[in-house]
Amino acid sequence: QVQLVESGGGSVQAGGSLRLSCAASGYTYSSYCMGWFRQAPGKEREGVTLIGTNDGTTYADSVKGRFTISRDNAKNTLYLQMNSLKAEDTAMYYCAAVSGFCLLTRAGSLLSGSKVEYWGQGTQVTVSS
Repeated sequence: QVQLVESGGGSVQAGGSLRLSCAASGYTYSSYCMGWFRQAPGKEREGVTLIGTNDGTTYADSVKGRFTISRDNAKNTLYLQMNSLKAEDTAMYYCAAVSGFCLLTRAGSLLSGSKVEYWGQGTQVTVSS
């Protein structure tokens, strides 16, 4: 069955860095747009960044210039390098496989006609100021 397993979350001080990983199995990983979403307490889940099958990337404005997404198709693994972390980055971070357009709006929403096909279970990131 399909599995997306995130790792690498934790607690860090503001200004610090973390690297998240997502190991995928049970489907053709290289054929999917992959991405990271996050959900803070009391807020809706939002898109952070996506990476296409051709390695094209898109970022929400809130993380642009600080976060970098990458993928290793040989290892079926997705990564998120997070630098210059802020307290407002505190959230549960989810790995996802997306169908449709591999794009995010500046606010971090998927375009109409796109949807998440598979979700991971999430990894917590906590940034203290």
